Amino acid sequence: MGKDIKMAKVRVKKSNRQSRLALTVVFFMMVVVVVICFVHIARLQEKDKELTIVQNQLESQLEDANNKAVELEEREKYMKTKKYIEDEAKNKLGLVNSDEILIKPKEDDD
Repeated sequence: MGKDIKMAKVRVKKSNRQSRLALTVVFFMMVVVVVICFVHIARLQEKDKELTIVQNQLESQLEDANNKAVELEEREKYMKTKKYIEDEAKNKLGLVNSDEILIKPKEDDD
C-alpha cells in the first residue's frame, strides 16, 4: 500500500506540473492575442485618422463643386436674357441702341 500512495503522489505531482505548464501556455497565448489586438487597434486608429482627412478634403471639394454649379446656373440664366445679348453686342461688336450716342476718344496719329 505504501507503494500505491507514493505512485499516487507522483501522479499528482506530474498532474500539477502539467496543469501549471498548461496554464502558463494558455496565459502566454492570451498575452500574445491581447498584444496582437492592441497592434491591430492602433493600425485601425491610424487608418481612421487618414480616412477622416481624406473625407474632409472630399467634402471641401464637393462644396467647391456645388458653389461652382450655382455660379454656372446663374451665368446660364444671365446668358438667356436680353441684357446679356445687348452687353455682348456692345462689347464685342461695338453696337449701340438707337437711343444711345457712342463717344469714342480721339486716337492720336503720332
